[in-house]
Amino acid sequence: MRTPVTLLAVAAVSVALAACEPTGPKGVDSELLAQTVRKAVGDPNTCVLIVEKTSARVVFRYGDYTTCATARPSCDGPGTLTTDDLAKLAAAGDARTLSCDAPGEAGDRIGWASGPITPTPGAAYGDLAFAANMQGPSVLPGREIRVRLESAFRKAGM
Repeated sequence: MRTPVTLLAVAAVSVALAACEPTGPKGVDSELLAQTVRKAVGDPNTCVLIVEKTSARVVFRYGDYTTCATARPSCDGPGTLTTDDLAKLAAAGDARTLSCDAPGEAGDRIGWASGPITPTPGAAYGDLAFAANMQGPSVLPGREIRVRLESAFRKAGM
């Protein structure tokens, strides 16, 4: 008797979580955006967030919640940063392109990139910013992450 109740509970939670997933910037095909981001910087240890500048509300997420919320060295001094934290800073105008060695992880590097997204003429999505983080043995430098993402955004019609 408990099995149907358990399945119903799991299904309800799954539907609720799917409803929380950002749908993408207005007027942009989010599947195409995900594909271009995946081709540009795709990796299991990558997080890319696109946020509205006015509210810092996430409108697009590439990467899972755990990857985006993992605290990693900030590469610009002591302390750590998450991609979620960097997205809030990017919404407020912060722009970064940093990279450094990952302490304690033999051969791993960390790359950070953030900044405004330059809208194409007639864009319907408003003022947006992005934040990205990668960690692993073949991580791109922060400035290369930025260049590749800017190209991916344009290819997706942003």
